[in-house]
This record gives sequence, C-alpha cells and structure tokens, in this order.
Amino acid sequence: MTPQILYQTTDATWPAAEYLIVGNWTIRRGVGGGQRVSSATANGPVTSEDVGVAEQAQDALGQPHLFMIRQGDEALDALLEAKGYRIKDPVNQYACPVETLTKIAPERLAAFPVWPPLAIINEIWTEQGIGAERQAVMARAKGPKAAILARQNDRAAGVAYVAIHGTTAMLHALEVVPEQRRQGVAVNIMGVAAIWAQDNGATDFSVICVRDNLPANRLYASLNMENVGYYHYRIKDQK
Repeated sequence: MTPQILYQTTDATWPAAEYLIVGNWTIRRGVGGGQRVSSATANGPVTSEDVGVAEQAQDALGQPHLFMIRQGDEALDALLEAKGYRIKDPVNQYACPVETLTKIAPERLAAFPVWPPLAIINEIWTEQGIGAERQAVMARAKGPKAAILARQNDRAAGVAYVAIHGTTAMLHALEVVPEQRRQGVAVNIMGVAAIWAQDNGATDFSVICVRDNLPANRLYASLNMENVGYYHYRIKDQK
C-alpha cells in the first residue's frame, strides 16, 4: 500500500463536485464539502507564477486559496511557505490488509451496513457536525459504498461511511454518539465495515485521520493499521 494509492482512493471515495484541470493543477470544486474536496493539487512541477494561476481559479469558484501538499510536493510546500501560506491540518494515512480488521468479529447486530443511509444515520452525522454538504459528498461517490450503523445499549450509537476504489476500501465520517463512547462502538464499526469491504472485493482497508485527533489515531494504531503516509494543507489567511 502506497500513499499514492490512498490519494487516489480518497479522491474516488470522497469526491469533489467537479475536478478542473487548470495549467498544471487539479482544482476541486467543493460546494461546502470540506477541505479535501476544495483544495488544489499540483500535477507536476510548478512555479510562483503557476501558484497565481491556481489562486485565480479558486477565486473564480469563490473558494479560499487552499493547497493539498502530498508526499513528493516538498518544493511546492517550500514555495507556498515563502508566499505566506501556513500549514493546516496535517493528516495521517492508515492502511492494512482487510483481514486484519475482519478478525474483530463484532457481536451479531452490533453494527450493520446499509445504503442509502437510514434517517437516524444522517441525524447522527448532522449532530456531530457532518452536515448536508458533506453527506452529499458520500452520495455522489461511485462504486460500492455503505453506511454503517452501530447499536449499543439498545440505541443507535455510532455511524460511518465506507467505499471502495479498485481493491482498496476507505472509511470516512466515523462518529460515535458522545454518551456511547469508550464502549467498543468504534471497533465494532471498523470490524463490520471491513467485513462488508471484503464481501465487496476489497483486499485492503484504509482511513485518514487528522494528527491532532489523538483518540482516533490511537484507535487505528491499536487495530494494527500502519501509518503509511501523510499530507497537509497550506492556506493563506484572507486579509
């Protein structure tokens, strides 16, 4: 598993509303779906003048000047830093063979996959800050996908979204209801998502996680997922 495969999997399973090729850039139109679907990425070496081209394209979309910096983008990272762009939200990429997680074997009915999402799933996402714009990102993803609903103490306890690109599954939007945390809900979701992914042809399983989210990073490490890569954003504060 390489970071490059996970960059492609992220784009496929959490897709922008539109991808525009402008010069040597891919410009994403996010329509409120978050940073991942609103950032620009370089398709090769770029110059200071090229950065201006990307900024103009983002202005035309009414989006902030936001760039995703991936492994191999060190020259771009330095260029943007020199232009006053600050680092925002470093992200870890985790992956493992799907069999690593199918061994979890949650209790029957502890969690189950469904698509389209049930109303209670959308309600939990909304309550946890994943609103209609981000839910629309999931809806427009192509290929196999599922929402996972977990139950604990006879109540809806957590949700997630999982989709497959090629043979790699990626899980997004994992949320556990606050009063149901620290009871194994997230682990059950990961296990059921992995079983669903394997049943739908995936051989590898992945997640991405902001480095500052220490509980989530500890969860994925505890499940023997490997930190295989990273990315971060560069943004210029608006004057």
